[in-house]
Amino acid sequence: MSESTVALRYAKSLIDLAEEKNVVETVYKDMVLFKTVSDDNRGLMLALKSPVVRHDKKLAILKGVFQDKVDPVSFGIFNIITHKNREGIMHSIAEAFIKLYDERKGIVKAYITSSTALTDALRKQFITIVAGATGKTVELEEKVDDKLIGGYILRVGDRQVDASIRKQLNDLKLKLLN
Repeated sequence: MSESTVALRYAKSLIDLAEEKNVVETVYKDMVLFKTVSDDNRGLMLALKSPVVRHDKKLAILKGVFQDKVDPVSFGIFNIITHKNREGIMHSIAEAFIKLYDERKGIVKAYITSSTALTDALRKQFITIVAGATGKTVELEEKVDDKLIGGYILRVGDRQVDASIRKQLNDLKLKLLN
């Protein structure tokens, strides 16, 4: 079974348990914390994925890093995952949980890359456009890339709008070469 399928099953179980215990928001914050810590600390993920490190050591690492910072429901899933020898997919489980949470709350993430920082008016305009197209609440993540020369690249889910000057110049170059 693929890692994403297993991770999704654990995430669904966790979100159902969190709803039952009325701690969905807390568990969501815990999963965001775990994802952030594991993204920032490559050593943690290497240790969790390592077949050389024993499972009791992995659980001790998780206890040391997270036990005092997360809800008992969240730590309970860490414990279960460790006992099932699935520590290597914990990052995927956290990502799947965050996606499920966003789906249930009607939130869509939009990523915009622009050549300069967005003004408040432009930010509101992008949020309005995406909200109108999706019918969901929009969380906009911004990134500045001066290599675009001008314009923007907007990505929502698997859709992308590339309105950058760099793309237009590349398209023009291809037309001129043909």
